[in-house]
Amino acid sequence: MNLHEYQGKSILRQYGVSVPEGVVIEKAPDAVDAAKKVQEKTKCDVWAVKAQIHAGGRGKGGGVKIAKSLEEVQKYAEAIVGMNLVTPQTGAKGKKVHKVLIEQGVYYKGPTEPKEFYMSVLMNRNVGRNMIMYSTAGGMSIEEVAEKTPELIFKEEVDPKVGLMPFQCRRIAFNLGLSGNAFKEMTKFADSLYHSYLNCDASLFEINPVLKTSDDKIFAADSKVTLDDNALYRHPDYAAMRDKLEEDPTEVEAGEHELNYVKLDGNVGCMVNGAGLAMATMDIIKLSGGEPANFLDVGGTANAQRVEVAFRIILKDPNVKAILVNIFGGIVRCDRVAQGIVDAYKNMGTINVPIIVRLQGTNAVEAKKIIDESGLKVHSAIQLQEAADLVQKVLK
Repeated sequence: MNLHEYQGKSILRQYGVSVPEGVVIEKAPDAVDAAKKVQEKTKCDVWAVKAQIHAGGRGKGGGVKIAKSLEEVQKYAEAIVGMNLVTPQTGAKGKKVHKVLIEQGVYYKGPTEPKEFYMSVLMNRNVGRNMIMYSTAGGMSIEEVAEKTPELIFKEEVDPKVGLMPFQCRRIAFNLGLSGNAFKEMTKFADSLYHSYLNCDASLFEINPVLKTSDDKIFAADSKVTLDDNALYRHPDYAAMRDKLEEDPTEVEAGEHELNYVKLDGNVGCMVNGAGLAMATMDIIKLSGGEPANFLDVGGTANAQRVEVAFRIILKDPNVKAILVNIFGGIVRCDRVAQGIVDAYKNMGTINVPIIVRLQGTNAVEAKKIIDESGLKVHSAIQLQEAADLVQKVLK
């Protein structure tokens, strides 16, 4: 589950990570009051006005502005709240901005120059250990840094038997070229960031940039946090942070019906039971000259109601030109699934795309007979190759 910047920073603050003070608003007229609240706490006279969407590159799309007066805070808030923000990560469609963070400006004048760094905590799946990845090239896309200047990327792997050690935090600060108070602050920052990641069952904490201010303080100037969905039952307060407005509405609807659905960019809809079978089905579609339009796992209870909901969700995608239903009857009987498909088809009325049904397993022969004798425009198959040939045929 992805979090907004302000939500990620609220978690970071709980674990002692230094973050700028900020107030979130949903209406532009509230911007000045929010800025005044931040000013009362920090004595700042500069604010950052930041769009809150689940995508990076907001500044490039005009979603982050620096305000040097309350009048500018109001002006930028009016421009950003409700805007359709297009960034390199949203695609051309963009995302509507529903919330804005009014935050303390931390780029101020002081005895030294401010510096930006990159830092993230994630699992290194090659070795099965958590690691801290960091770089002196803060504020840039880490993928671009890795491609052009890989020598600027450092990694600190954490032994799960002993955890993150103090000498590792000191090495991070040293590799970032820090000294004095900034060195001490960075060691604390790295340690607190790692424990934030560990204690909230995250799959990613990314801070870009980590800012060394002109007076040698260390701040998380931004935050990108992804939590492990499988661990949310342990964190109901974090689960409550889910923002469905930032998610694909079809995927949200599927989740409400306990269907595992992921939208893709192809032309053949998939309805299967089991993740492994779903992957095989998508391979079949590719080999048949099509492109999978979705991943949809109906689970073990493929009854008429569940199948009907699955059909409706698949057909919401205008790019779908055919649907392949691929069900293996182990616990569930194929004839019951077949009857569910027939009932769902009749309940929905006219379906204008061809449907290929491949049922294998318990009572597969009886299931094929139900499909063939239904009088509906449904193609039935038992073997995988039959299904693949039918997909190829209907796409021509």
